[in-house]
Amino acid sequence: MTRKIPEDYRCKVRKPADFDQFWDGVLAEAARIPLNAETVSDPLRTSDDIETFQVFYDSLDGVRVAAWYCVPRNRTGRLPAVLFLPGYQSDPPIPKEWARRGYAAITAAPRGKLRSNRQFNPGYPNLLTHNIIDRNTYSYRGFYVDAWRAVDYLLSRDEVDGGRIGVAGSSQGGGLAITTAAMRQEVAVVSAGAPYLCGYMDAIELEVSYPYEEINDYLRMHPEHRAEVEDTLAYFDGISFADRISCPTIVNIGLQDNVCPPETGYAVFNAIGSPDKKLYAYDGHGHEAGRYKHTAVITDFFAEHLKP
Repeated sequence: MTRKIPEDYRCKVRKPADFDQFWDGVLAEAARIPLNAETVSDPLRTSDDIETFQVFYDSLDGVRVAAWYCVPRNRTGRLPAVLFLPGYQSDPPIPKEWARRGYAAITAAPRGKLRSNRQFNPGYPNLLTHNIIDRNTYSYRGFYVDAWRAVDYLLSRDEVDGGRIGVAGSSQGGGLAITTAAMRQEVAVVSAGAPYLCGYMDAIELEVSYPYEEINDYLRMHPEHRAEVEDTLAYFDGISFADRISCPTIVNIGLQDNVCPPETGYAVFNAIGSPDKKLYAYDGHGHEAGRYKHTAVITDFFAEHLKP
């Protein structure tokens, strides 16, 4: 039986009073770390129309982060750029199709992902609960910054127009897109699909599927830490970040999603600060959140806002 989903659903998370202070401190720490970007041509994955590069840059804790970067070979002038962020278990694809549309396109692999796991590799499952009772060492502290630093990489490129940067992702990538747009004002547009990392403590009650079930597994083993878990996650919940988003935003959810509950999708959408926002709710769709219908929406949305 399909449950009734209120569009005005409010998650129990409350933004900590020192949220901005905490994250501004993290950003200041990250800003003191030289990017040390390395851009390595990849002839095997380069084609007649697209140049492909392996990219590496430094992030918090001295972690070296990997990415794929593609640009159209025949280009004139500076390019709009798109940053794509990965799901929980998936590894970033090579974004050739977006380079063919005329963008400089990068897919980042935050710590623990393939090619970025030499220094930090908690495994899956475990990323979600690694050091979950300490906001200063919780896995997503570095993971978020790894994603945000990809914006710095784009800004360092001569071929990129720093005023035309878009961010997109689905599931974990959708949650990362929310936090990136919130913390990096250089982001001009954002598309977040089936946003994970939003409404954590509601999600673990609404659904019993992984990855959120990792939190329930942890709490069954450590019930004495529940208050600490809730306190930590409030600093990392996309809903706490969302009011800082000021750019045009689209969000898509599946109303039968049993991984990222649609209630949390409504909640984060309603919390987004930008007045220019639109929600696409796909009935009859699960965690793919209407991807096959919605891909064209994303393409048109980015073209409208990023191409002259």
